[in-house]
Amino acid sequence: MSEPTIYEQIGGEATFRRIVDIFYARVEADPRLRHLFPADLEPGKEHQRLFLMQYFGGPRTYSERRGHPRLRMRHAPFPIGPRERDAWLEHMLAALNEAGVPEPARSVMENYFRHAAQAMMNRLGED
Repeated sequence: MSEPTIYEQIGGEATFRRIVDIFYARVEADPRLRHLFPADLEPGKEHQRLFLMQYFGGPRTYSERRGHPRLRMRHAPFPIGPRERDAWLEHMLAALNEAGVPEPARSVMENYFRHAAQAMMNRLGED
C-alpha cells in the first residue's frame, strides 16, 4: 500500500475549498494584493483550488480543464515583488493554520508555498 497523498491526509476537497476560501477572503481585504486580482474572485478561487488539489495528489481536474499549470507565465502580467510575495505567503500560511491542516502535511505545504511565492516574483524592488 502506498502512503496517503497530502490531498488525502488533510481531508480532500473540503479542506482545499476551506483553505482557498480563507486565503481569498484575506486577499480581498488586503490593499497590497487586492488590486492584482479581478473584480470577480470566483474563477480564480476555482482555479487555485483545483490546482492545489491536483498538486497535492488529488484529482487531475485542473490539467483536464486548463492544461499545464504554467504558473510563471500565468502570473507574468502582474507585478510581483517582495511586498506582494510576502503578503501572498502571509495569507496562504494563515489559511493553512485557520483550516487546521495537520502535520506533517502542513510543513510539506508550507515548504511548497514558500518556494512558489519566491518563484512568482518578477520584479526586485518595492517601486
